[in-house]
Amino acid sequence: MRKSIKRTLVALSICIPLVFVSLLLSGTVDYKSQILSFFPQLNNVTACRTASPPLRVYMYDLPPRFNAGLLDASFPENTPVTAANYPAWRWNDGLRRQHSVEYWMMASLLYEGNDESGLTRQAVRVSDPHSADVFFVPFFSSFSLNVYVHNMKESNTVDEKLQLEIVNILRASDYWKRSGGLDHVIPLHHPNAFRQYRHEVNASIFIVSDFGRIMNISRLAKDVVAPTYTWWNRGKNSCSTAEMLKGTKDVTYEEAYASQEGFKASAEQMRLSKFCLHPAGDTPSSCRLFDAIVSHCVPVIVSDRIELPFENELDYKEFSIFFSGKEALQPGYMVSELRKFPKDKWVKMWSQLRNISHHFEFQYPPKKDDAVNMIWRQVKQKVPAVNLAVHRSRRLKIPDWWR
Repeated sequence: MRKSIKRTLVALSICIPLVFVSLLLSGTVDYKSQILSFFPQLNNVTACRTASPPLRVYMYDLPPRFNAGLLDASFPENTPVTAANYPAWRWNDGLRRQHSVEYWMMASLLYEGNDESGLTRQAVRVSDPHSADVFFVPFFSSFSLNVYVHNMKESNTVDEKLQLEIVNILRASDYWKRSGGLDHVIPLHHPNAFRQYRHEVNASIFIVSDFGRIMNISRLAKDVVAPTYTWWNRGKNSCSTAEMLKGTKDVTYEEAYASQEGFKASAEQMRLSKFCLHPAGDTPSSCRLFDAIVSHCVPVIVSDRIELPFENELDYKEFSIFFSGKEALQPGYMVSELRKFPKDKWVKMWSQLRNISHHFEFQYPPKKDDAVNMIWRQVKQKVPAVNLAVHRSRRLKIPDWWR
């Protein structure tokens, strides 16, 4: 009797695990969720193991005249730029703030702590270039343009000389030679930034505001579209649309100036409005869109060739309304469509704006999923394609033979 019981127990000890494994493989019983319901702490362990590591970024150690010196003319030229001496952001810097992505990207790499939530940032600075995923070139090309160029017809400016100097520095770099610049990240956020020599570095990952003036050298597959920082970038097309809407009932149109008072007044009007118009300016994009988003005002986007930041993660149709240029120029058409826009759909869009607006905010120290972390995440997603191109180039005898 005892031997029979023992044989039965042995058989059960073998069969039960086999049945358990069989059910798990067949998917008929979700034992994982049941087990995790008894041990919820295992959920956190799994998340930690599968969390994606941050992008490893090597930042070129450039003299301050290429970055911090453009913000503070008194910054000592032979002093390394660190988190401790990095110039504080000037909130009253007017139009220069629009294309300040380069400032925030460098600041995020200089920062030595975690964001306020305590979570790992999307990018971390590494001191060993051999361990880097990408190489960041901290040349403030947009600031350089704004500081040194007062007339686009000028030649031999300090800005142009800095551009050439950067090109020579990169060409002499072993890291540039190793990849042909494919794994380098260069901010060219102002449409006219680096304009004399950007074709010399067009293999790199550009951080741009749009492709309006650089379509011949920049493309969505390799580059990253980043939001502008703040207000006021009016172009000819936006003026014609605005003039057509001026005086229309329920439409607020005001002239303003690039001052703190103007910024505050504009922001207040946006917060009080249901819809905020975003017509294309001299280029497909402008800062008006991002002003509307952070003000929780549903953007009305009028542009036929606009590319938008973070569009692989955000569906702009969930919180924005789109019109073609042709539709916008039809008298009364846009206003008519907006007046009959369903209230429940507008509320849903407004709620979504509140959920996603932090993705467009720049700040220091950086915070989880803010604008600069979103930009670095976009760069990170370019790395596999960069590695593929670099590895192929090293073994191909005939470059791009398949074209």
